[in-house]
Amino acid sequence: MQNVRENLLNRLDKLLEAELSGVVRYLHYSFMIFGPNRIPITKWFRDNALEGISHAVAIGEKITALGGHPSLKVQPVPETNQHNVLEILKEGLAFERETLNEYRALLREVQDDVALEELVRQLIRDETNHIEEVEKMTRTIER
Repeated sequence: MQNVRENLLNRLDKLLEAELSGVVRYLHYSFMIFGPNRIPITKWFRDNALEGISHAVAIGEKITALGGHPSLKVQPVPETNQHNVLEILKEGLAFERETLNEYRALLREVQDDVALEELVRQLIRDETNHIEEVEKMTRTIER
């Protein structure tokens, strides 16, 4: 049982680090938007940073509930110097897909912790909705 708990805590720590990385990532993206559509795009990125904070809080609280000590690390955010909106969205999309895969891996290990399972399912839903939204934003209309 101890090994199962340690695996869960390790996965939760990795997700906490990813969510905190997302906060840094989306704030940086918001600073790098220029042009006539800056205001709504900047707001969208900052809203995503706030969602990342919310996810990090939920994960950190679950870590401590399970007797763990939340990580202080943040996954590195690469600087690609690609700051046009489409490139930023594609970068974010790749990051979101990786994070979603981590949530799915955690879900497979949850076992009988119903509260954790429901939390993970909610976070998977949030991430999936976010990915679908970004996919729509990066898609071009074909006529």
